[in-house]
Amino acid sequence: MTSPPAEDIRFLDIAEAATLLRVSKLTVYRLVHSGDLPAVRTDRAWYVPLDATLAYLDTHDAARYTD
Repeated sequence: MTSPPAEDIRFLDIAEAATLLRVSKLTVYRLVHSGDLPAVRTDRAWYVPLDATLAYLDTHDAARYTD
């Protein structure tokens, strides 16, 4: 399996990922730190690949995670 070209990879910030998953930002941070949701960290911010977020939605019932 080949990786998509870098210009085709889209990233969401934590707030955008939380909105898409319909959970709080704290829950997204927990998912990232537990390794359930891949993310990249820059100097001070985390970014989650859009494809990974959509895949997570496909395989998990996001509604069961509560804060």
